[in-house]
Amino acid sequence: MRLSDLQNKEIVNVVDGKNIGNIIDVKINEENGEIKALIIEPSKSMFSFFNKGGDTEIKWDNITKIGEDVILVKIVL
Repeated sequence: MRLSDLQNKEIVNVVDGKNIGNIIDVKINEENGEIKALIIEPSKSMFSFFNKGGDTEIKWDNITKIGEDVILVKIVL
């Protein structure tokens, strides 16, 4: 799977069903090449207390499923 494939998917929080935002980048472990986190440009209503006007980071461990059209994450707010 390519980064561009991930960027085309919606990111939805399974806790509340809300759309979180769009992937704009990824954080990679330099030692082994594994993805550590997705960098999200949040939707206007999400994560206002997480980010102070910047991007949001979702750790790879919070991803529960990557589907054909959506990435499901579990983030308790």
